Amino acid sequence: MTTSALAAGLAVTTVAEQAADAIRRKIIAGELPEGFQLRQDALAAELGISRIPVREALVQLEGEGLVRIVPHKGAVVSEMSVAEINELFMLRVLLEPLLLKKSVPRLTPADFAQLDTILAEYKEELHAQNPTRWGELNTQVHNLLMSRADQPRTAAIVTTLLQQTDRYTRLQLSLSAESCQRAEEEHEELVRLCKAGEVRAAASLLKHHIEHARAELEKFILSRRRK
Repeated sequence: MTTSALAAGLAVTTVAEQAADAIRRKIIAGELPEGFQLRQDALAAELGISRIPVREALVQLEGEGLVRIVPHKGAVVSEMSVAEINELFMLRVLLEPLLLKKSVPRLTPADFAQLDTILAEYKEELHAQNPTRWGELNTQVHNLLMSRADQPRTAAIVTTLLQQTDRYTRLQLSLSAESCQRAEEEHEELVRLCKAGEVRAAASLLKHHIEHARAELEKFILSRRRK
């Protein structure tokens, strides 16, 4: 790749990120309501850029859960269900601490080494503002912590719940830098407590961690709808 081609690639990436920031702010502020169709040509004209970085921005926002890209229709602002959030996250609050309590005493040094690796990557992706990996890495941390519970049916239910809350997790982390920092710190503390064998404290933190995410999402969605 030539120097000019590389510079052009970097410029497009920068413009796409700026476009994503602008569209994200409008969605979070409620200026673009749920179900609103995001036309690439209109957005490009409004932002004074070409359609290529707008398209890349919409793909990025889809990764954050703020946008859905629908075949034959294009991008629309995602619809967020408070009822769905409450149901999914409360089921996680009920089930995940139970699995964690059974799993922690059986976790091995190899498990904790793998957790440290995942946490390092999670921290890197949070700091890099790369939301497409946030949900995946969050799920890996939670699943690995519960992997030794020896309750496969309950574990399968929790895995499904984590998949169903993936877009909400990415949205919650994208709301603010404080949300990212809190998630990073709570995951690190959760693993530390598990390593120390402090099962009850770990289960309590996990419950609080999930409940806080639910409450933050509910507050965001309700405040957006009042605007």
